[in-house]
Amino acid sequence: MLENLPYFQRHLPDDLAKVNVVINQAVQSEVALISQIGTYIISAGGKRLRPIITILAGKVLGYDQPQLYSLAAMVEFIHTSTLLHDDVVDESDLRRGRKTANNLFGNAAAVLVGDFLYTRAFQLMVGSGSMKILEVMADATNIIAEGEVMQLMNIGNVDISEQEYLQVIQYKTAKLFEAAAQVGAILAGATPEQEQALKDYGMYVGTAFQIIDDVLDYSGDTDEIGKNVGDDLAEGKPTLPLIYLMQQGSPEAAKDVRHALENADRSYFTKIHQHVTLSDALPYSINEARKAVEQALTCLSILPDNEITQAMHQLARESLARVS
Repeated sequence: MLENLPYFQRHLPDDLAKVNVVINQAVQSEVALISQIGTYIISAGGKRLRPIITILAGKVLGYDQPQLYSLAAMVEFIHTSTLLHDDVVDESDLRRGRKTANNLFGNAAAVLVGDFLYTRAFQLMVGSGSMKILEVMADATNIIAEGEVMQLMNIGNVDISEQEYLQVIQYKTAKLFEAAAQVGAILAGATPEQEQALKDYGMYVGTAFQIIDDVLDYSGDTDEIGKNVGDDLAEGKPTLPLIYLMQQGSPEAAKDVRHALENADRSYFTKIHQHVTLSDALPYSINEARKAVEQALTCLSILPDNEITQAMHQLARESLARVS
């Protein structure tokens, strides 16, 4: 486990405490509802993977200044704003094991507070004084938005290819992991080769993370994944296990999956879950995530060999541990 490594034992709690100070200050507003909703969703916790990646990317090259923690908080604000908007679009009622903000406060309030957190993130970026960081994050958030729209367009798409699926998750999920790592690299004054390696590391870790998230929708439970099992199917999302069944499964399984996706109805979940678990869909998907992790680890070879590099190795592997 992560806690067994020196960095995670000795430094991570203090590092995240510094990030949380920035978050708690920046989420405040004279408008009470903004502070209430912002505090509610931020206090739900989460893994804080993206800000951790920013911190590690800076520290691995010897950078450890207050700006690192401010921009790690910025990355978390971008992520949180996308969650608020996603839950409205998906009509979700559970996130991180708690009621979603849209469930408690309504769609309009959730969207508007998401906008507040998004713009607050850009204020933190401007505070860095780095035009390059501003450019990186502007490009990243634009691509994330494109990924969300691509996902929306693919609802019920039974003809989606695996490559198209990968493009969606690399846009909507992995891009922020990539940008998180790049921000740390820029702050640390990385060489072009180091910056590219850290970018790629983030992208591959984000890809593996999303594939495993999609696997957990058919192999986890509500307490483990923090949302309702079967949400992806209920929303008509063609994730990798389902794409595998449509392309490699039995004719019956392929037909049932197509029907379930086209109708986007949770009542099909039991039948589809049975097809998934009786096939190679989950092992295949996990193996694809494993390939992404191995590519992430390869990216670290040009970085200094220190306890932070070891922590980055373990962080990449930990995405797979969720299904072990």
